[in-house]
Amino acid sequence: MKKKCCGKYALNSDISTESAIDKQIGGNHYKQYQIQPIEFIMANDLNFIQGNVIKYICRYENKNGLEDLEKVIHYCELAKDLLKNKK
Repeated sequence: MKKKCCGKYALNSDISTESAIDKQIGGNHYKQYQIQPIEFIMANDLNFIQGNVIKYICRYENKNGLEDLEKVIHYCELAKDLLKNKK
């Protein structure tokens, strides 16, 4: 069960000081969201590919632009290939 800390999903414990989710290394492109991508990903038990699609689509306008959109497409293509090979 995920624990809430300061209105956010805590990743490890009930720490009352600043948690890892409250800070960001390498920019502030996720801080603008009421729910950061990692919180959404964890709360919904998304897999690696789904999580990366969420992460890159949320940040493309404020970080790497076209490169991040290409990553979204690539991860969708990976998911598609994995689904095809599963049949």
